[in-house]
Amino acid sequence: MPEVPPAESSSEQQPENTQRKRTLENTDDYTAKKKQRCWGILTSQGSWADRSPLHEAACQGRLLALRTLLSQGYNANIPTIDHVTPLHEACLSDHASCAKALIAAGANVNATTIDGVTPLFNACSAGSATCTEVLLENGAKPQSEMCQPSPIHEASSKDKSTECVLNESILVTQGVLCVGRIACLEALITWGADVDYDIPHLGTPLYIACISSGLQCTQKLLDGGANVQKGRFLESPLHAAAQKDSPEIINVLLEFGANINAKNLELKRPVESAPPNSSAEETLLLYEATPQPLYQLCRLSVRDYMGRSRLHLIPQLHLPNLLKRFLQYR
Repeated sequence: MPEVPPAESSSEQQPENTQRKRTLENTDDYTAKKKQRCWGILTSQGSWADRSPLHEAACQGRLLALRTLLSQGYNANIPTIDHVTPLHEACLSDHASCAKALIAAGANVNATTIDGVTPLFNACSAGSATCTEVLLENGAKPQSEMCQPSPIHEASSKDKSTECVLNESILVTQGVLCVGRIACLEALITWGADVDYDIPHLGTPLYIACISSGLQCTQKLLDGGANVQKGRFLESPLHAAAQKDSPEIINVLLEFGANINAKNLELKRPVESAPPNSSAEETLLLYEATPQPLYQLCRLSVRDYMGRSRLHLIPQLHLPNLLKRFLQYR
């Protein structure tokens, strides 16, 4: 077996104490441990134990070591027991150069673990826009298969720990992660991911963004043509924003035509789902009491008539640029 080359000085090299550690909980512990993602990479002791030197090099961002191992005959697609490949590791750790080297050596960009996790999902989970672009440019499927973890849902979810962390350095790290996920979401939409992809137990990406209080993700999805009414079952994105007391998101949803009279399974309207005396309740009550301007009603009618599949044709309409930008919410 070839020896692992020593770590080299590299901008991608990570200190040993910052290496990502896998958890060993089984699926029954998933909810109990309050994991931050709707989907996760669940690995067994065996999967951790049978990691190859190539997995370690990819995980740690040791590009020279990785290239040396590949030149010595290591298979770029070598899997663990749980079918985790080195490319999975590189993308989860945001090492784009290692991902490129693996792909150049024949790594499968659509490889799936036993849990259905792809390298693209890992890239979105890590908020790695660079890895996301690299994967998509090399044939990664932007849309997940049915019953598999969804990259666009993962990119649409904002890490909830940003709402409660007190340590400044952690807050900065989480902020960078959030920005990275927004960039991943934008890339997925550009490459054709379905913005209305509905997973029964999760809902649509827009619902995930609203329930996660992700204003920018909400805006990106709506700009990409997401249906403002589609959430999870009868629970609309507006219900989710109201429950989370997010007046900024509520205003964006209403601007895109969200129905304030939609009822969920409990027959509650969004205003009835908002916390009493909250900003969300105040925003919705004010909207109900204020007649909508004609220009807003016209914009919604035009966009509804065109349909999501033709919204990209708005710039080609024979209209003044000011009106085109208005129709595009710009």
